[in-house]
Amino acid sequence: MGKQKSKAEKTAKLIRKMKKLWEEAQSELCEVRNSAIHGRGVYASRPIKKGEKIIEYVGELIDKEESDRRAHIQAERAEKHGDAAVYIFTVDDQYDLDGNLPWNTARLINHSCEPNCEAWIDGSRIFIHALRAIKEGEELSFDYGFDVDTWEEHPCRCGKKSCVGHIVSRTQWAELEIKKRAKQAEVEATHQSRNRRPRLK
Repeated sequence: MGKQKSKAEKTAKLIRKMKKLWEEAQSELCEVRNSAIHGRGVYASRPIKKGEKIIEYVGELIDKEESDRRAHIQAERAEKHGDAAVYIFTVDDQYDLDGNLPWNTARLINHSCEPNCEAWIDGSRIFIHALRAIKEGEELSFDYGFDVDTWEEHPCRCGKKSCVGHIVSRTQWAELEIKKRAKQAEVEATHQSRNRRPRLK
């Protein structure tokens, strides 16, 4: 009888914990819909003021070693299925937050070269705040801050006038342009080399 009670208490505790995590990941300010940018996106369900806290990006706090391991697994899975599936957020020099949870609504917020939101780190928690006033029905977006070294792996579909074509941190846009020009020069040089080769009649 004691073992059954202990098991029931553990189950009830786990259910309460899961319910709390689910509640933390919800917000009356936004909702999930299909996105023109990519897959599903998150949209403002009412007007949002500049600086307003919109939603928490929830997940599991993990160390850097575990983060690298999971990122590789998720990236391989994404490559096979064609989905963006790496939801790991840097928290500090020691820890990352893995947001790959079905109830983490914020993981569906898409990247944009002209974002209307940004992520704020508060201790080991991450919150999405409005960078400017956001209209009801407007899709939420933030700068994913991907490193320029992986630019070819992450095309951007945000459709904004300032879009640089790839999901790269705004702080590295100048470096991205240098890499894109170098790549274009390489492609043109290869093309010219092929055209100069003698052809059999």
